[in-house]
Formats: sequence, structure tokens, C-alpha cells
Amino acid sequence: MKKVCIYGAGAIGGWIGMRLAQAGCDVSVVARGATLAALKQNGLRLNVGGETLAAKAKASASPADLGEQDLVIVAVKAPAMADVAAAIAPLLGPDTIVLTAMNGVPWWFFEGFGGQFQGTRLKAVDPEGKIAAAIPGKHIIGCVVHASCALREPGYVQHHFGNKLIIGEPSGQKTQRVQQLVALLQKAGHEVELSEQIQKDAWYKLWGNMTVNPVSAVTGATTDLILNDDLVRGFISAVMLEAREIGGRIGIPIAQQPEDRHQVTRKLGAFKTSMLQDVEAGKPVELDALVTVVKELGALTGTPTPFTDALLGLARLHARIHGLY
Repeated sequence: MKKVCIYGAGAIGGWIGMRLAQAGCDVSVVARGATLAALKQNGLRLNVGGETLAAKAKASASPADLGEQDLVIVAVKAPAMADVAAAIAPLLGPDTIVLTAMNGVPWWFFEGFGGQFQGTRLKAVDPEGKIAAAIPGKHIIGCVVHASCALREPGYVQHHFGNKLIIGEPSGQKTQRVQQLVALLQKAGHEVELSEQIQKDAWYKLWGNMTVNPVSAVTGATTDLILNDDLVRGFISAVMLEAREIGGRIGIPIAQQPEDRHQVTRKLGAFKTSMLQDVEAGKPVELDALVTVVKELGALTGTPTPFTDALLGLARLHARIHGLY
């Protein structure tokens, strides 16, 4: 896996791309606007613990300029996926791996997983099936990121904390290619866990951030203030219990209580969620992959979701009023 393309050189994509460049990969980037200009001038830049690292990377707005890749890391926010799907074809050869480093429930969630729901297309994240058609399941390896990074400026990433990537085949099989990818990411300095079932890891992360993210977007509050309000915390817990019930019905039981997860979130302190950062930056919010899809899964599994519906309605209205949805 020598040729690597980062599709979406935001905070997470830039961080992983920089690490892989250091590990000797030939890294290229699909980018636009200010990010493209910055990458052409300065390459990839990453600040870790006060030290700035830099690496050259070929950058273009057109995937056709970059050609077929061994590995494509898609690290965009979910609302951008339709555009990625429409343009990604020149990067994909017969054996190209597409590693999706994204939040929420991915479009390939029921690929090789889900019992009676296996093969179900989730309209919330892939309304017309165009993403699945453009990126066939055989290319996909899933990735759940446990790290906090932010952009200091276009093309220049600040790493805050965390260094863990959980990756896995949608089928759960420990294939040769996924083991090679684990080795490559470890060589690049990441803590990597090979998942038994990557959908479970994605769902568990979602269980924690599908509530705090939209609440922060609507209120402007950091996570500590959200959890310190008894009424808001109670509402969030009610949403989480609905999601936990859905998880149980699709084969992802969660043994924890919402309060257990709140304790984990509290350790982050006065943390500004990614969705709040998007609102402040005037960027589209990832509501569909985090909340709308849970409502859809509720309907699919026959699970009532009144609290999830309320959260979605308020967050969606707020986003629409601000032109972010």
C-alpha cells in the first residue's frame, strides 16, 4: 500500500495523511479552495505536542489528476459523501481499499452484517443508493476514530489528544488486506485495533455522540455544561435508551447505562463538539448520519423513538434556519 489518497483533508484526514507520509507512503490529497492552495504551498502540516511536522503531498481538486490508488481514506463529513461518490471513480482500481474514517452510521452499515436486515439501504445516509453504487462494498474497510484534532488553518492540523483507530472489514473477517492495513497504520504511529465487528464500534461511538453533538449545536454549550444540567442530561439519557434498544434489535447489545457513558464524556472537560464547531464555522451539520438514521433504524426495527424524534426535530429546524441543513 504505497499510493495513498486522502479524500477530505480536514482535521482527521490531514492527521492520518501526515502520519502515512512520514511512514513512507506516496500521499496525495483531493482538496478544494483554501485547503488546496495551502497544500500546494506548504504540503501537509501537523502540530503535535508543540512540534510542527510537514510533508509534501500532491494535491488536486480533480481525482483524475491523482490516478488509481492502493488506499483511499475518505475523511469527509457525511453531508459531503454524495459529492465524493460522484467524483471518486478515477482513484479506484480493482483492489483499491476505501477506508471510511467518518462519524455516525455509514451507508455500508448492513454490508455483511445485520441478520434479517443485512443488505438494507439506509435512506438517511444514501437516499438514492448512489454512494453504494459508486463505492462497491468490496472496496470498503471501516474505521472508527478515537482522537481529537482541529484545523489551525487550512491544511494545518492541531492534534489534541487520542491516537486510536479501530478498523475492520464490514463482514468481520480478518482478511489479509485488513491485517496489512493494521500493520501500515501502526507503522505510521497510530494505536490500531482490529475489530471483531466494525459496525458495533461505529454504533457504540454513535451512542455517545448522537445526543451531545446536536444539543451542543442548538444551545452553543460545551459538553460539561450540557451534562451539568439535570433536565438536559435526563433528556439525553432517554434518547440513548431508545438507541440502545435499537442496537439490541440489530445485533449490537450495549451493556452500559447512559450514566456510564456520561462519566466518560465528563472526562473531556469543557469540550466543544465537532457539530458545534461546524455551526460556528457555518458548515453543514452531520444530522442525518448521527440522528436521522437512528429514527430510520427505529422504524425498521419497530422501536418507538419519541425522544430521538424530538431531538432530531429541534436540531434540524435550528440547522435549517441557519442554512446548515
